Amino acid sequence: MTTSIKTRVLDRIDTAILEVLQKNGRISNVNLAKAVNLSPSPCLDRVKKLEAEGYIEGYAARLNAEKLGQKLVAHVEITLKSSTESVFETFKQHVVKIPHVVSCDMVAGGFDYLLKIRVADMHQYREVLGQIVEIPGVGTNHTYMVIEHVKEDTGVTTLSFVNN
Repeated sequence: MTTSIKTRVLDRIDTAILEVLQKNGRISNVNLAKAVNLSPSPCLDRVKKLEAEGYIEGYAARLNAEKLGQKLVAHVEITLKSSTESVFETFKQHVVKIPHVVSCDMVAGGFDYLLKIRVADMHQYREVLGQIVEIPGVGTNHTYMVIEHVKEDTGVTTLSFVNN
């Protein structure tokens, strides 16, 4: 079931606020206001409105996975045995409970889901893959180990939302 999300066209100031906060969610309101050429009170009002409207979903720290011992990243293609809604739902209910699966996207094409897995080593990867293939309805899987991260950015390009 797809739901429609109401959006509005953001002006240059709202877009600038989002761009600054996306790079530094810990910036003070005073410094944010300076960065977007507003006084602090209207800046804070805009941030609160962007939060209330769902443009800002939250604030989080970016952790260094390698320093925390999670040095391997794998992308895993999953093909389900059938394409029924119940099989899709079962898969989703199980995969969201596996902590080392950091993202799961249903895709169109030659397979059903693309997972991103972050683990410490090959032994842990095999354990996680074992959990995945035990999910009812999982058919085949193909894994691609990441050799080098060329670009990894959690940001959203905001320029397309600007009302010129």
